[in-house]
Amino acid sequence: MRFATWEHQGEVSAGVVSDAGVHGIPGTTVLELVRSGLATAVAAGEQALEAPAVPLADVRLLPPLQPPTVRDFVTFEEHVEGVRKSIDGAAGVPERWYAAPTFYFTHPYALVGAHDDVAVPPGCRRFDFELEVAAVVAEDLTSPSPDQAAVFGYTVLNDWSARDLQAAEMQVSLGPAKGKDSATTLGPWLVTADELEPYRDAEGFLALEMTVSVNGTRIGHDLLSNMGWPFEELVAYAGRGTRLLAGDVLGSGTCGNGGCLAELWGRDGASAPPPLQPGDVVEMTVEGIGTIRNRVVAGAELPPVAPARTRTRARTR
Repeated sequence: MRFATWEHQGEVSAGVVSDAGVHGIPGTTVLELVRSGLATAVAAGEQALEAPAVPLADVRLLPPLQPPTVRDFVTFEEHVEGVRKSIDGAAGVPERWYAAPTFYFTHPYALVGAHDDVAVPPGCRRFDFELEVAAVVAEDLTSPSPDQAAVFGYTVLNDWSARDLQAAEMQVSLGPAKGKDSATTLGPWLVTADELEPYRDAEGFLALEMTVSVNGTRIGHDLLSNMGWPFEELVAYAGRGTRLLAGDVLGSGTCGNGGCLAELWGRDGASAPPPLQPGDVVEMTVEGIGTIRNRVVAGAELPPVAPARTRTRARTR
C-alpha cells in the first residue's frame, strides 16, 4: 500500500494512492497511521480506497510524513571512494567505515515534497543531489536486534548538499551541518515494506534499481542491494543504547555509480558534470517506490557569516 500526504485546494490530507489518484483518510496523518501499526493503517487504507479519488495531477504531493528525526547513513562503499576524494582530498575508504554504519542527524523541518522547487543555499557555489532510499521505523524500539528491527515502509530521499559549505565546515571534525540542512526531498509516497519483499535477494538486501538524471540526461544508476548493511542493521545500530520512535526516518546514504555529482568529481578529478544551477531539474526513480522530480531555483542572498572574535585567555572579570 502507498501512503501519501498532499495539498488540494488549500487543505492538507493524508491517505492512500491508487491508479485513480489519492484517497483521503480523514482526521489523521501518515505519522499517526504509522504509529497505529501496519495492520490498522492498512485497514484504514483499504476503507479509504472505497471513496472517490482526487487525480494526482490536481494535488501537490508533500513529504509523506513529518518524522520525529531523520538520520542519514553512508552505506555505499563506491560512494565513499569518490566523494571522500572530492570533499577532503583523501583517497580510498577509511577503515572505520567497515566497522559500523555511520550516520548523522539531518534537519527534519527542511523536508520538501516530490515536485517542490529547491533553492540553492546561501553562499553555495557547488550544489549537489544525492540519490537514496529511506526506511521508516514501524515501532518504538530500544536497542533492538536486527531481527526486531521493524520497518513500516520505504520512500525515495534526495539529500541536497552544498559541497563547498560542507567541505569547509567538516574541517572542524563535527560532520556536515549547513552543507546539508537546506532541503531534503522525501517522496513521492511511503510504500509499505511488504510491497518490496519480492525484491529481497538471498543476502537479505532489497535489489531495487535506482536512477538519477539532470535535465533528462542520466547521471547515475545503481542497485540498492549494493549497500554495505541491510536496513535492519541500520535500525539496530540507530537504536543501539538509545530509543527510536515509530516514524523515524533512516536514509540509506547515497548510492554509487553517479548517485551524486561529488562522487564523479572525486573520481575523475574535474567538476563534470557541473554543479547544479537554477533551472536544472533533478529526477530520481527507485524501482517499486516511484519518482521524485525537483527544479533548482535561486536562493536567498545573505550577508557573509561573521568570523570569530580575536581569542582571549582572560580568567577573571
